[in-house]
Amino acid sequence: MRAVWIIASRELQSFFDSLIAYILLTLFLGFSGFFTWMFGSDVFLTGEASLHGFFGIAFWTLFFFAPALTMRLLAEERKTGTIEWLLTKPVSDRQVVVGKFLAALGLIVIALLFTLPYVITLANLGNIDQGEIACGYLGLMLMSASYVSIGLYASSVTNNQIVAFLSSLFIGLFFHIIFGVIGNNLTGFAGQFFTTLSLSDHFESISRGVVDTRDLLYFFSITAIGLILSELSLTKRNLN
Repeated sequence: MRAVWIIASRELQSFFDSLIAYILLTLFLGFSGFFTWMFGSDVFLTGEASLHGFFGIAFWTLFFFAPALTMRLLAEERKTGTIEWLLTKPVSDRQVVVGKFLAALGLIVIALLFTLPYVITLANLGNIDQGEIACGYLGLMLMSASYVSIGLYASSVTNNQIVAFLSSLFIGLFFHIIFGVIGNNLTGFAGQFFTTLSLSDHFESISRGVVDTRDLLYFFSITAIGLILSELSLTKRNLN
């Protein structure tokens, strides 16, 4: 476990050393703040103490930010050859994958923590549904974990960061939109199957304040599969 935290802290620090963290934090807070307080579902115009607008825009911004964070984690190390150096250390492939996963997810959690003043402001403006807001944040973190694991896998199979970014977006697009669209246009078992695969349906269920074990299992499954595939990709590279 110590090795995992060392890798995670090193990667998290590298985000701030390379200005990636500052750029993404600024963009995320800028987009979320603008659409929450000034445009679209402006809470001052609607007169409703709700963060629906914020969760809606964060749902999309994090969809793009997760691949941007993960595209370099393994692809850059493969390109520069530092991944071989790292794997000669007393760490396993799994520890490398989990450490990098925690670093990317940690930066997203930091970004979400910076939005807590939104909650404090709304609480001073009117009565808020604390349970619903807590579930909204939970949904964003679970969604981010899923996309970070997908992005990590995409980064593990190429040494080109742009390819890793586009591959992650392409895979994520199916969970974000395509499965839901297919499910809505089909009936019976097929329609239910694709609807179940739709990440947006599970996110909306949680963000409404309902924590269903099926939704949690869905997000945990995607995250676990992404991490397992990333580990297998590294293992395969070591065997070659």
